Amino acid sequence: MNFLTHDPARRTFLKGLGALGGAALMPPTRLWAQSDTPAARPFRIDTHHHFTVPTMRAEVTKAGQQTLLEWTPQKSIDEMGQGGVATSILSISDPGVWFGDNGAARRLARECNEFAAKMMSDHPGRFGLFATLPLPDVEGSLRELEYALDTLHADGVGVLSSYQGNYLGNPLFAPLMEELNRRKAVVYCHPLCAACASQPSLKDGQNRGVEFVIDTTRTILSVLASGTVTRFPDIRFIWSHGGGTVPYITGRLNGAAQGLPKGLLYELQKFYYDTAQAFNPYTLPSFKKLVPVSHIVFGTDYPLGNGAAAVVAKGLVDNGGFSASELRAIDRDNALTLLPRIKG
Repeated sequence: MNFLTHDPARRTFLKGLGALGGAALMPPTRLWAQSDTPAARPFRIDTHHHFTVPTMRAEVTKAGQQTLLEWTPQKSIDEMGQGGVATSILSISDPGVWFGDNGAARRLARECNEFAAKMMSDHPGRFGLFATLPLPDVEGSLRELEYALDTLHADGVGVLSSYQGNYLGNPLFAPLMEELNRRKAVVYCHPLCAACASQPSLKDGQNRGVEFVIDTTRTILSVLASGTVTRFPDIRFIWSHGGGTVPYITGRLNGAAQGLPKGLLYELQKFYYDTAQAFNPYTLPSFKKLVPVSHIVFGTDYPLGNGAAAVVAKGLVDNGGFSASELRAIDRDNALTLLPRIKG
């Protein structure tokens, strides 16, 4: 059975998606032919690459993610070509898909995941997917997890750092963490501006940027302090933006280490971290000192922030002091360890 065409309603929906994104996209053979020289051939894997669907336009606007409103599949393809990116792993950013109604969130998560699956089908090898879950609805998330991984063949799941003030180490999410652990799943985490809900002044873009990295720090602390990392050791977390502020306040996290049999550094260095917003000359030295090169993955945050792959790559070269082999690992090889389907 072909999951994309079996159901008539879904077939109509996906046909519409094809009209939105497919008509503007070049066939993969033409795309690769344009950049087939050794110097220009795409090779990077972007693990932090956002997309959206038309249904989310109002919520994206309210969240202040204006550049997402202008996103199209073609723009992703163009940016990847300019930045030497062979494959981008698609994910939904803040504000997520849950806005108070579990049923609506389940439908929107399915719409997002099938939209991304259509892009993957239309452009083999160019896109992967960190599937959207309708959290904080755990029951709905377990159902969508099964569909996304087993039917759509997503590469992992994408979650936000918090939901209604509850961080990922909260016992509310334990049933989902148990299933993710059973599947040895990759869990990519993007921050939410949790404080924006209570402090309207934080709607400003720069303030949001500060709160993003702080919310990532809070959720990392929650999975450490709650023992989530030791109860579910086979989950492979990827933290956005170089892990928020964690690499710079490691000494402040010693309290969380008391319940970790192998210690704080062992758990922090077991995580993976992407390079989005973490490639500047002030951030990168501390980031590199904490995180093993083998656990750094290339991420851009496209189309948000400084999301150009060429800019991120230049920052890594200029500010990281990485060897050629280390850059190759960050650009591609580390992601292949996590996402072996991309090799195909």
